[in-house]
Amino acid sequence: MMKPLRSGGLALLLAGSAGSSAAGPALHYQTGRLPVLGGQATLDTGKTLRYLDAAGARQVIVDQWGNPPESAEDVQGLIVPAGLEPGTEEGWAIVLTEARDGHVADDDAASLNYAQLMKDMQAGTEENNAARQEAGYEPVHLIGWAETPRYDPAAHKIYWAKELAFGEGAAAGDHTLNYAVRVLGRDNVMELNAVAGMSQLPQVKRDMQAVLEQVTFNAGHRYEDYRAGSDKTAAYGVAGLLGVAAAKKAGLLAGGLLFLKKGWVLLLAALGGLGRLFKRRDA
Repeated sequence: MMKPLRSGGLALLLAGSAGSSAAGPALHYQTGRLPVLGGQATLDTGKTLRYLDAAGARQVIVDQWGNPPESAEDVQGLIVPAGLEPGTEEGWAIVLTEARDGHVADDDAASLNYAQLMKDMQAGTEENNAARQEAGYEPVHLIGWAETPRYDPAAHKIYWAKELAFGEGAAAGDHTLNYAVRVLGRDNVMELNAVAGMSQLPQVKRDMQAVLEQVTFNAGHRYEDYRAGSDKTAAYGVAGLLGVAAAKKAGLLAGGLLFLKKGWVLLLAALGGLGRLFKRRDA
């Protein structure tokens, strides 16, 4: 059985493996000031990061981490720390995707009851476990907030962390940390998901803040550039970004994604619904 350590978006994967990266073609890293999200944002790698395009990201996600090909369909690139390889035990990477549902209004952020939202997500997760087990996969249990969500209205970013457990009777030390950041743009959302062991929460918070300073929306695509009446508007607010089961009442489709990285697990949960890929009990 694979040991779970660690939902699409700009996702930070702190993921180890039992050995070195899988053999295959050499990865072609890019550095400098690079356009991402189709030119809507810019990544400045500096001396601490490197970037892989969609083909390189697919090579890592599918060939090195052992995920099905469809898991990389929406991935636009991969951000990797300089000096580390994503397929090794100490390696981590940032999976770059985006949500293009439209401009997400943030007027519900101040009034959200995060305790109740967690209860809704826990109930939705448990409801889906029966289907997971019938399909031959381990159940997932949402333990609670590892860090209560907080929204920065000036930067238009929301942060939160969830604690999850895979299978029955998992020890607390084996629980998964899902640390997430959503950066709101004019008509899209940049997503970052950091998933690691619970003990790595301080490291994840520190590394995520550093990455945020090196990737930004460009003028014309920033949240404040939104044009009411002409730009597309999302059917949900900040609550929908949190992966809330209750968001389905607004007509949203449940979705999700599960990346497997030899020896580790990344759960990408969208809207509190079933993932399209699951961790097998016999893996």
